[in-house]
Amino acid sequence: MDRYAVAGNPVAHSKSPQIHAMFAAECGQAMEYGRLLVPLDAFEITLQAFAASGAKGCNVTVPFKFEAFRLAHLCTERARLAQAANTLRFDPQGWFADNTDGVGLVRDIQARAGIDLAGRRVLLLGAGGAAAGVLGPLLEAKPAVVAVANRTPARAQELVARHQAWGAQHAAELHVVPLEAPGSGFDVVINATASSLQGATVPVPGTVLGPGALAYDLMYGPAAQPFLQWAADHGALGLDGLGMLVEQAAESFWLWRGVRPSTTPVLAALRAETA
Repeated sequence: MDRYAVAGNPVAHSKSPQIHAMFAAECGQAMEYGRLLVPLDAFEITLQAFAASGAKGCNVTVPFKFEAFRLAHLCTERARLAQAANTLRFDPQGWFADNTDGVGLVRDIQARAGIDLAGRRVLLLGAGGAAAGVLGPLLEAKPAVVAVANRTPARAQELVARHQAWGAQHAAELHVVPLEAPGSGFDVVINATASSLQGATVPVPGTVLGPGALAYDLMYGPAAQPFLQWAADHGALGLDGLGMLVEQAAESFWLWRGVRPSTTPVLAALRAETA
């Protein structure tokens, strides 16, 4: 039976084994998927041992996505732009890296929430690994503007510079805005900061939200509730990242197995469980 896992630290909370078990059952795939708790200073040696044992691939979560990218021999364009990988496939000719976070986000917004990103004004909060993972596919959806705001402006500038040509290729204006004065009236505001995880207040004023705006938090469950409440208080549609989690997992599954699972029943099961 082909083996996969999610590698991270911590990793006990991960829903990925449950998601991939449902995908495998749906698609008739003989595979098992577990959790791999990786010591903070031993990602490479742990992953090499896992691959050498006959495993076919893994998902990668915090804090190892940047290291996973560096260890790969080949990668997708979206992983190259992010300089981070959440999916590894252990091919005989070398490890192949992808970052499926951004495509998972875009599919959840466009296919499930029914909001076309083309021509929209988007505010992306954060410039760390989460933001890096979603920016490339966001630009590929051809919004009119993507503004990036981060507590450390230099980090936002670095992220934007790396994606500038990609944005121009997709007719999307891309620039950095100050977190304390990011502008107003955005159609979509995406929280890729650690504020929800840390229980901190939303780092921007409600004026960033335009009429009928979508406010999307990459976190899900109780951690996302303050952001979703902030969205509701300002008349916006709030959405957490559970759909993105399922959609990015489906993209990883397709990369490994060549089969694209249906995400709707899996998301419904997770929603019922978290409720």
